[in-house]
Amino acid sequence: MASLKDVVAWPGAPLAIGSAALFGASTPLAKGLLGQGVSPWLLAGLLYLGSGLGLALWRHGRRVVGRASEEPELPRADWGWMVLVVLSGGVAGPVLLMLGLSTTSASSAALLLNLEGLATMVLAWVAFRENVDRRLLVGAAAILGGALILSWQGGQALGGFGVGSLFIAGACLAWGVDNNLTRKISASDPVQIAMLKGLGAGAVNLALAMAAGARLPALPLLAAAGVVGLLGYGVSLVMFVLALRYLGTARTGAYFSTAPFIGAVLAIAMFGEPVGWRLLTAAGLMAVGLYLHLVERHEHDHVHEPLEHEHAHVHDEHHDHVHGPGDPPGERHVHRHQHSRLRHRHAHYPDLHHRHDH
Repeated sequence: MASLKDVVAWPGAPLAIGSAALFGASTPLAKGLLGQGVSPWLLAGLLYLGSGLGLALWRHGRRVVGRASEEPELPRADWGWMVLVVLSGGVAGPVLLMLGLSTTSASSAALLLNLEGLATMVLAWVAFRENVDRRLLVGAAAILGGALILSWQGGQALGGFGVGSLFIAGACLAWGVDNNLTRKISASDPVQIAMLKGLGAGAVNLALAMAAGARLPALPLLAAAGVVGLLGYGVSLVMFVLALRYLGTARTGAYFSTAPFIGAVLAIAMFGEPVGWRLLTAAGLMAVGLYLHLVERHEHDHVHEPLEHEHAHVHDEHHDHVHGPGDPPGERHVHRHQHSRLRHRHAHYPDLHHRHDH
């Protein structure tokens, strides 16, 4: 009998779906906080700040008890990418989402967030040259079709699309850029990456919101925003970065497309929103698109060119190197290591060691 590891891309798929579940749940919860009078811009800052502060406490706590992370620190050469990640995904993305949520139903907004997966995939295929086949293209088209059906609001401005939908689409594009840039630094400590993004984005958004006249809400709402941010933005991002290592950007984005379904179910339960034909039709199309990505199997003869990098690893077929006297013992471990040229064939995804041309 085939194990779960033989059916899905392990552990990338479970990590990506877990990330999606946490982020999907944060959407209707954020909608509820907006309903309490918190401004969209201020809430974006509070969500990310809660994420950054929570993860910073976690890292500090592990060091205090002698359980510091074994993941490699973000190298100085990658700090430029980190800044771009904060600006695109941590500043532009959440602000646009909060503005969209303020004028769009929570269930519709949750399903519209599938556009993030589409933007992520298109950028990965076109700008970053990840491989794509006909099955993945059909799946992406199904996701886009569902999003368009869902966002259509007849009789409104801009050709029938609500302004809130356009804000959410802009947020998805910003996060698509963010996801592709995050892949470039995904070999480093994912908790550090998520912490830096949360602290940077949270501080910038909070300062801008306060300068525009926003005021901090009562302590219970502050605490609620912090918890939602820690789980839906912080822990979710840690799992997403880990998934990027194993799946590459486009496929992680496809798995992450389950997030809006989770958010929509919660929104219906929380706000009593109706289950209409648009939502059901969009959900069906998006489910087909996700299925086509889930059943992909990619296998061919491929060549690994010589490579030197640093990340957490065990000595498998891609890490058949000899340790020097200063390298760490045991497995799993982290050190800078070299890969010799290797040619072989097996099922794989665009992970850290399979980012080759096709």
